[in-house]
Amino acid sequence: MILVTGATGNIGSALVRQLHGAGASPVRGLTRDAARASFPDGVEAVEGDLTRPASLKPALDGVRSLFLVPGMGAHADVLTAARQAGVEHVVLVSSITVRTHPHLPAAAENLAVERLLQDSGMSWTILRPTQFASNTLWWAESIREHRAIQVPYADTGLPTVHPADIAAVARTALTGPGHHGRTYALTGPERITPRQQARAIGTALGHDVSVEEISREEAHRQMAPFMGAQTAHAVLDLTGGDVNDELLTVHDTVSHVTGSPARPFAQWAAENVAAFR
Repeated sequence: MILVTGATGNIGSALVRQLHGAGASPVRGLTRDAARASFPDGVEAVEGDLTRPASLKPALDGVRSLFLVPGMGAHADVLTAARQAGVEHVVLVSSITVRTHPHLPAAAENLAVERLLQDSGMSWTILRPTQFASNTLWWAESIREHRAIQVPYADTGLPTVHPADIAAVARTALTGPGHHGRTYALTGPERITPRQQARAIGTALGHDVSVEEISREEAHRQMAPFMGAQTAHAVLDLTGGDVNDELLTVHDTVSHVTGSPARPFAQWAAENVAAFR
């Protein structure tokens, strides 16, 4: 039995579909509201809340492999509950910033969860993705209403990763041998700038999306009200204000682990174009 947490999120929903399509059986998707979950036939929707580890007991019953998205609960208690339930292997989504920007609070939190897992007594695989292609959904309202975006660092390219590729590596690690005790840095196939991303979205839409480059200060003013001042500064560092060679490096991990090439941003844009219409 495989349990997927965050099963309705960008990575988890793709992972559930991939596990089902690959014939991995049985699969459970963890959600706070099973009645609203839309999983493929044969995937069991189970209710549970990572912020209340005691609620996970029914979901963990019979589970031997667990896909875990951090930042959603009491990590030590969740891992304890998993071990006590008999879980043998955990695939954890962490972040490449554990290596590239360890001084940032979110990176330190991710590293702490990694260490908890490594010390848990269960087998583990750690995934460290870079910036998600789906982060551009932040632009959706502006593109729908104005056919335009405002961004800082418009010409700084990062090796943005498709969430489905993170899911593909997770699927391989959950279902195949040779991945226990491994840590994987995950990126897309190439660096892509915000200006190029806007162009790809415009191509998918069939009209231009204009790009206005704004200052870091203006971007922070816009971002801080909904993500907090500290997080806004961290995001701005990671998207151009404090990049380094390690953050900019393109890795071939997706193709090496899964046997399929990493998906380009243009593919993500075409698949998700409805969000920008």
